[in-house]
Amino acid sequence: MEAKKAAGLADHQAVSEGWGDKGRNGMTGKYWLMAAASLAALGWAGSAQAAECGDLAGLALDKGKVTSAETVAAGAFEEPASGFGPPPGVANAAYKDVPEFCRVQATLTPTDDSEIKVEVWLPAKGWNGKFVGIGNGIWAGQLSYSQLADPLKRGYAVATTDTGHTGSGMTVDWGVGHPEKLVDFGHRAVHLMVVTAKQAIAGFYGDGPKQSFWNSCSTGGRQGLMEAYRYPEDFDAISAMAPANPMSGLMTQSMWAGWQPQRWPGAQLTPASLGMIHQAALKQCDKIDGLEDGLISLPNQCGFDPAVLQCKPGESEGCLSTPQVAAMRNIYGGVRGPDGMQIMPGWPVGSEMQLAALVMAPKPFPVATSYFEMILHGDDPSWDWKTLDYARGLQLARAHGSEMFDVPSDGLDVFFARGGKLLLSHGWSDGLIPANNTLAFYRGLYADIPQAAAQRQLRLFMAPGMDHCGGGEGPSEIDTLGIIDDWASTGTAPDRILAVRPASSGGPPGAPPPPPREPMSRPLCPYPMYAKYDGEGDPNAAENFTCTML
Repeated sequence: MEAKKAAGLADHQAVSEGWGDKGRNGMTGKYWLMAAASLAALGWAGSAQAAECGDLAGLALDKGKVTSAETVAAGAFEEPASGFGPPPGVANAAYKDVPEFCRVQATLTPTDDSEIKVEVWLPAKGWNGKFVGIGNGIWAGQLSYSQLADPLKRGYAVATTDTGHTGSGMTVDWGVGHPEKLVDFGHRAVHLMVVTAKQAIAGFYGDGPKQSFWNSCSTGGRQGLMEAYRYPEDFDAISAMAPANPMSGLMTQSMWAGWQPQRWPGAQLTPASLGMIHQAALKQCDKIDGLEDGLISLPNQCGFDPAVLQCKPGESEGCLSTPQVAAMRNIYGGVRGPDGMQIMPGWPVGSEMQLAALVMAPKPFPVATSYFEMILHGDDPSWDWKTLDYARGLQLARAHGSEMFDVPSDGLDVFFARGGKLLLSHGWSDGLIPANNTLAFYRGLYADIPQAAAQRQLRLFMAPGMDHCGGGEGPSEIDTLGIIDDWASTGTAPDRILAVRPASSGGPPGAPPPPPREPMSRPLCPYPMYAKYDGEGDPNAAENFTCTML
């Protein structure tokens, strides 16, 4: 292990000197040297005077160009129509209170088959000297406009990228025959976005950011981990919520979950059956943390078995068939090989309601199915997902995608060695990405890094009742950006963070809001601690809970 860490530090030094290994660290040193040269050529390097926004159109980028640099008046931004988001009137309502900013658009072409779109938003006034990178969802394909507004309003410079292609994100058809675009998506696009953003920041304000943060969920969470792994100098602190990592394994898990309801006649899972299972899980598992509040705080401690709902002879309603019980057991139990041994974790008890997205269609989730059909078996039209050997499928998924998409839990040594902070978080009721994946990653990471780094620079917070990236029955609004900013600024790791349940549970874009819910807040505690009710006071108020070990 010490030899591995020494090698990592040597690699870190090589990157800093501009000679980083291209396979793992891309062209970090080269790009920074080019950025510095570009600023010097424009007369901005080391200058204390900010440039005009329009001047950034002349910013020289290595294998790329600025396509537009213009000032956007306060409240005037209109999100471009994409065909994949909410209607323009609904989407643009989110920007009415956005202050004036300099909008920089760029296209980066690190290879002949790359076309990476990047946007950098720079506050016209009141910049706090810091930068925030924003990630994507699923297979990306869009600029994450909606996530730029909040950091900008708080004084941060902020950037996003489409990772090199345009699409809904639900399929990987854009990657067929385009291996460089897969690399762009996997890691290269985000890093070059960071390089471009820091170059634009230095040009506009006369100096680069004093601190840089990554704040994102899902694919964005994986992107944050990838940054720490491949480009450890890019960010000082990273919030990776519900990270889609390891992605090659997640594709296999999603296939597995979608196969179970199709595996046997009568195994189909409907909203009604999933709701029934969820209520039974709550009945058994809710109160084991000492408070019956409609949330499962310790899902891996309750031993719930859906067989409690199995139909008795003569029953056909309000119960589960034997195949339905088997399907749910397999979803909880994780991906199994031919020998019956688990090869990937399953979904925790309590995630049943959001699992509908993965298990109700005639085929598994298209995000995963397209990866297997188009990328792994695109040259075999006879391939049938129903006959997938999952041990071999996982092996093939890893062989093709692990280098590009996956972050190993023993690969963040350099990031921590240079003082990086990592905030991991995940909702226990996430039905799209198993919370158990993040738990496994955290355990491996905690064991790999020095104990001092684990105590000061690493935290995992699990959120009871929170779905994927938010929503659900429990508190799900968490100021992850504020948390990592405070952590990086003070050096004090968070030992308790606040989660608040939104008053509205949300709904389709433009639809009337549902009735307001009772306010609820909870402290989230560093894993493996959990929030235990003190026994008195409002059970919906965070101040009446104490972080406790099992």
